[in-house]
Amino acid sequence: MSRRIEIVEVGPRDGLQNEKTLFSIDQKLEMIARLEAAGARRMEVVSFVNPKRVPQMAGAEEIMAALPRLQGRSRIGLVLNARGWERCVAAACDEANVVVCASDGFGIRNQGASVDEQLASLDAIMEARRPQDPPVTMTVSVAFGCPFEGEVAEAQVVRIVAEAARLKVAEIALADTIGVADPWVVRRRVEAARKAAGDIPLRLHFHDTRNTGLANAFAGVEAGVDILDASVGGLGGCPFAPNATGNIGTEDLVYMLERAGFETGYDLDALIGIGRWASDALGKAPAASVTRAGAFPVPA
Repeated sequence: MSRRIEIVEVGPRDGLQNEKTLFSIDQKLEMIARLEAAGARRMEVVSFVNPKRVPQMAGAEEIMAALPRLQGRSRIGLVLNARGWERCVAAACDEANVVVCASDGFGIRNQGASVDEQLASLDAIMEARRPQDPPVTMTVSVAFGCPFEGEVAEAQVVRIVAEAARLKVAEIALADTIGVADPWVVRRRVEAARKAAGDIPLRLHFHDTRNTGLANAFAGVEAGVDILDASVGGLGGCPFAPNATGNIGTEDLVYMLERAGFETGYDLDALIGIGRWASDALGKAPAASVTRAGAFPVPA
């Protein structure tokens, strides 16, 4: 195969936001530098949220100011509202990823806003966006299930995707925030979202809470999605989602895809090293299977 799958690294943001051990700004910068050296070209590096609510995400402006500007890199900032957007623009992020939750129950706990209020915020951000500002992508959080309301209807996800498409965001992601999806529902939801999104690219974001993350990634690729999120070491979780565990490991996803002949642009051995380094620094065992077991074939 010669098909390229773009992997957006989310370790410095989603990977760290639920950890009890706090990385310093210098540690976060080292993590970002290591990941870019391993092949990451798009990376969610900061989150413009209230550090009192998510102390792991403190220092967003300092991180962006310290990062060297390198051609071919896109540093993404997570945005929840208009204030986050203003901070993201001021910090000179290359992209802003705006989150809209698919349920009121999760949205109010996670962002203090209902679904309709979040869509109104996205509308205001797109209205305020100037040509020189970073492109805006939109992630539908809990797009496959909510920890507080249970199943999320496909029609609800389609409604949010259609509104984002109307506002002409640059990319739309479906996130399995609590890891409840299965490959068959992934295929159906991708097909429904594609009809609503039109020519706007789709991205997928899977957590491996119930050990279905890689199967869901496979289903997404088979359904034609070329952009997937992943977190080195399988780090991740959500402070506002009970029992949510890490994202699919970047090294696991790279191993699976490249074994099948897809191109990712990542150095697998380097990713394994970063997964071990980050996990050691956090005082935990790596969650990613390839980091635990090693690559194959084993070098002679």
